[in-house]
Amino acid sequence: MDVSDLLTSAGINIAICVVLLSLYSILRKQPGNACVYFTRRLVSEPVRGTGAISCFERFVPSTGWIAKAWQATDEEILAVGGVDAVAFMRIVVFSIRVFIIAAVICLFIVLPVNYYGQDMQHKEIHSESLEVFTIGNVKEDSKWLWVHCLALYLISCSACVLLYFEYKNITKMRLAHITGSPPNPSHFTVLVRGVPWSPDNSYSNSVEQFFSTYYPESYLSHQMVYGSCTVDKLMKDAERMYRMLKSIDPRFLDRSLPYCIPGGAAHPFMVLNLRADSVSSSTSMDRLQPSQRRKECPAAFVFFRTRYAALVAAQVLQSSNPMLWVTELAPEPHDVYWSNLSIPYKQVWLRKITTLIASVVFMFLFLLPVTFVQGLTQLEHLDQLSRRVPFLKGILKQEFIHRVVTGYLPSVILMLFLYAVPPTMMLFSAMEGNISRSQRKRSACIKVLYFTIWNVFFVNVLSGSIIRQLTVFSSFKDAPKQLARAVPTQVTFPCVLNCWFNKTSTPPTSWLPSSRLTYYHQAGLACPVK
Repeated sequence: MDVSDLLTSAGINIAICVVLLSLYSILRKQPGNACVYFTRRLVSEPVRGTGAISCFERFVPSTGWIAKAWQATDEEILAVGGVDAVAFMRIVVFSIRVFIIAAVICLFIVLPVNYYGQDMQHKEIHSESLEVFTIGNVKEDSKWLWVHCLALYLISCSACVLLYFEYKNITKMRLAHITGSPPNPSHFTVLVRGVPWSPDNSYSNSVEQFFSTYYPESYLSHQMVYGSCTVDKLMKDAERMYRMLKSIDPRFLDRSLPYCIPGGAAHPFMVLNLRADSVSSSTSMDRLQPSQRRKECPAAFVFFRTRYAALVAAQVLQSSNPMLWVTELAPEPHDVYWSNLSIPYKQVWLRKITTLIASVVFMFLFLLPVTFVQGLTQLEHLDQLSRRVPFLKGILKQEFIHRVVTGYLPSVILMLFLYAVPPTMMLFSAMEGNISRSQRKRSACIKVLYFTIWNVFFVNVLSGSIIRQLTVFSSFKDAPKQLARAVPTQVTFPCVLNCWFNKTSTPPTSWLPSSRLTYYHQAGLACPVK
């Protein structure tokens, strides 16, 4: 791969970014898309009459929104999106700053040292191979190695200093948010799992006796978790239908048409509200208790009178058996992952080991597309492909097509395969038995990070090195030496991949929307409700 291939890839990516930004600028001006792009503003602010936008202006891209978005302060973002939005934006700003520092140091210090590392006749800059810009072009026993060490220390120290100030600011903001927020039920709640089974008592009685004995002054009450998957599905279906019917504008309903239910009133939702009271009154706790006892799960939410008591109970080992009476602070009500609460605690470690093995197997299966993509970046592999497929010989000889195949197509193919990684890792994280949605997302992000480091960096580098050096390995003792020589010349492909990835990737927060949940403390089922 030469410089022209890299510039071709960068040019295509920049063109795609310009097209996408232009489409966004046009679509956000259309009146019919206001509920898509300005939902929060429409909900929080009253509808005000604004000046009409001309038809020509609606279909002309503009860049004013970029300047307004860049000028937004942390206080404005905090008021609109919360602490998480501010932290995400600070991560983006931190990455840009580190990238600028690294780009300046490498461009003006490291790059000239690598380029003039050997006495050779250089070509024109656009025809130069990217290998002459790597450390592999520096001759052995060179006295300029200290330049690379100095660059690494400068970049590392700059990143550490910037990271320190970012952590300091976000920590202050988070503490201010916690102290200024009203008391949350999760602050007084402890999740207990691994409740031992007793033939004489139910799980609920066991939990009450245990905490009444060891925490008599601070224990308030508890709420058992029930295996009510069918109820959860019915509630989700009812909530989905309610949202669909509620979104219909009553002005467009034909009042002359009869309702599907015989004798239905003109306000069906009012009838449902009235009938809901009768349902709740007819299904008392006394009638539900015998059937629910068979569905009790060995998990419960235990409520304490003070936050200090809840924190102590969550941190103290409750039993000599670490698999029984396992306590931890309960997640926030909207963050509980209810389907995993019914999983026995003894299965959690087995699930984690199983998902770890599955993740490793998935990482090794991903070697096939990575090796194929790595082969496209090497000229000798393209020559072999053109000899085996004769009709491609004339196509690959065209300069632009050759640049696209070697500089742009590999990153596109690899990114298409990488799009399947986040959903797969999210599925593995859900199978682990995480009790909260945030833990599931965090576990999935860690898996994606390790997957990216392994496949995008090590596998790309080592696959190309092994392909080139497989014939010269005389013994296993020579493998590190040969790889040390070949690895620096293989790091050009991640440059193209990162160029594509940084322009087309989306934040992981858009994988799954969060729903509103609350503890069903006074009823018999611990399930999510609106």
